[in-house]
Amino acid sequence: MSDLKYWLGFNLVKGIGPAKMQALLDFYGSLAQAWHATQPQLEKLGFDRRAIQSFFETRTSLDLDKTLAQVEAADITLLTWPSPDYPAYLRDVPNAPPVLYVQGNLLERDRLAVAIVGTRRLTSYGRQVTRDLVIGLVHSGVTIVSGLARGIDAIAHQTALEHGGRTIGVLGSGLDCIYPAEHRALVRQIAAGQGAVISEYGLGVQPDAKNFPPRNRIISGLSLGVVVVEAGERSGALITSNFALEQGRDVFAVPGNVNSLASKGTNRLIQDGAKLVIGVDDILEELNLTMVVEQTAVQLALPETAEEAAILSQLSRQPIHIDDLCRATGLPTSMISSTLTLMELKGMVQQTGGMNYALSREPDPVYVVSPEAAPQQTSDSPKKPDV
Repeated sequence: MSDLKYWLGFNLVKGIGPAKMQALLDFYGSLAQAWHATQPQLEKLGFDRRAIQSFFETRTSLDLDKTLAQVEAADITLLTWPSPDYPAYLRDVPNAPPVLYVQGNLLERDRLAVAIVGTRRLTSYGRQVTRDLVIGLVHSGVTIVSGLARGIDAIAHQTALEHGGRTIGVLGSGLDCIYPAEHRALVRQIAAGQGAVISEYGLGVQPDAKNFPPRNRIISGLSLGVVVVEAGERSGALITSNFALEQGRDVFAVPGNVNSLASKGTNRLIQDGAKLVIGVDDILEELNLTMVVEQTAVQLALPETAEEAAILSQLSRQPIHIDDLCRATGLPTSMISSTLTLMELKGMVQQTGGMNYALSREPDPVYVVSPEAAPQQTSDSPKKPDV
């Protein structure tokens, strides 16, 4: 996109959010034209004095080409509202972020996503329930979305990775300012081939309390439904559930001990109408993602070409370097690389980092979503898929 740097520039202006970005697009037709706006024009659009001053200061001090190069050098992809890869469900929510910073990859299959959120002060009960739900969802082809926080969020991401699933983490800071710091390795693992880590905040933005509520609207916006496992009465997970309701998503809650502080919030959600969850089938059935044995992992991994067959014969769940694949198959590097790319898009293999590849699914049959069950994009909230 030729005006990508202008999207980046406006994203870095304090006081210009989604509503003002839309106003600029409506008035100027493009952000490249809007970057040269005058004060009278901005005043006509309803910009307050503080936003106008911030814009002019940023425009004067910011080298757009250099800033964009820094983002690209950090192996970050920028997705904007017009980008074809911008998550379809998220684009349709109120105040969708105009710019997403992405490390890793977002795939079409990630439209079948469920958010798992909860307290940082989890109990052993919350840990086990989170693991059970995530394992069931992953084995059903569902991507796990969460906020990369300590506690329930971290268990959700880690369990998805351990079981070969895909997961998306949403940060309340820049992608170079991982919070909490001990999750840096988790972020690298997600971005290496089993999902993506995303943020609406630019490089250098530190984690700040005011960033996390807006972050939660992205978590729910990416998902068909939000599951709250454990949450206190003032937990941030409840903010995510509120955004989910505003966005027309389903809200699920796991019941807990009435005497447990970690279950006060979830039990209250159930009282208020959230769908009670005692097992993964409660989620799958409510979202019309009931699994059917139409395909097995073996069928999904059937090779379509001789090159795919040769590569599959050398792959296992243990990563192997692309150079070793070339030696083992006798195929040229260019052929191996292009074939692996196609196989990765099909979900047959996954890149585990450092040009190492492994099978992305266990050889045992698993329940998967019927192709007819995939939700179709609508102008409003995501439609529950019919099975």
